Amino acid sequence: MILHCDMDAFYASVEERERPELVGKPVIVGGSPEKRGVVSAANYVARKYCVHSAMPAATARWLCPQGIFLPPRISYYAEISRQIREIFERFTPLVEPLSLDEAFLDVTGSEKLFGSAAEIGQKIKLTVREEIGLVVSVGVAPNKFLAKIASDLNKPDGFLVVEKVQEFLDPLPVERLWGVGKQSSKVFERLGIRTIGQLRQWPVETLVSRFGSQGKHLWQLAHGIDDRPVVPEREAKSISHETTFEHDVDDQDVLRAWLADLTEQVGWRFRRHGLRGRTVHLKVRFADFSTITRSQTLSEPERHHKRTLAGCRRDVLSSIAGQPSSNSADRHGRQWL
Repeated sequence: MILHCDMDAFYASVEERERPELVGKPVIVGGSPEKRGVVSAANYVARKYCVHSAMPAATARWLCPQGIFLPPRISYYAEISRQIREIFERFTPLVEPLSLDEAFLDVTGSEKLFGSAAEIGQKIKLTVREEIGLVVSVGVAPNKFLAKIASDLNKPDGFLVVEKVQEFLDPLPVERLWGVGKQSSKVFERLGIRTIGQLRQWPVETLVSRFGSQGKHLWQLAHGIDDRPVVPEREAKSISHETTFEHDVDDQDVLRAWLADLTEQVGWRFRRHGLRGRTVHLKVRFADFSTITRSQTLSEPERHHKRTLAGCRRDVLSSIAGQPSSNSADRHGRQWL
């Protein structure tokens, strides 16, 4: 069984832990509203005002004038993340971090020692709360895809075990599938598909004819199929980080800010393991399921030279920005970086 552990509003929750007077107030972590900053995280109080990550900070200020804006402290969050990961590794060596605030755990081989996967998930929640003072949502399921959905459904402080796969998936909106956002879901609406169960009724051949190779991927997810193993970071051949925007983003300044944040997280993971990298790779997926990838190879391996990586980001982003599109609206779809 697989666990997906996802810290609730991680950056903002850390700031609340350090400053208890912030609890109950709208806390927004990110760049300055006066300097074209971008929201990195917002606590659940701020989200009631429709503030969300990837939003320009000036917009967040307009939506929530009483919001408390704090600059991100990535190095400190990374140290807290390390402490949380040490808790995960008490229960299983098979821990695959996705970012500073979430990870997959394969606990199949740990059940004889610590109880069922559900019991392990509850123990992790309790230990993180007692030792770190933060809340983690946990999804328990037979594979990564299902576990990630499960951890998100009952946030904050969520806990959900998936036992009957199709009963769990079928009623969910099709947007819950990886690769389907609010923009691309309109494609399915025109086909009369609103739920995962409705998508599951379509033959795989039809989906492939309409969406290419992504069609087969969607068909597999709709059937709860995901065979990817949990790969511990120390065994991975590459280190990456990605994000899915909650709302469509086409602002170049917002994209640059998020690229900087993603790069910082990848760099921290390199430094933690004493590794060096030579090729910078960037992927963007649009609303029509088309995907663009670009890479740049450095002359010498780097651990994390900020100016070098900033140059790579600039060059690669410029390359993507110049990519022709058959439909300009597609450029404004949900994107993965």
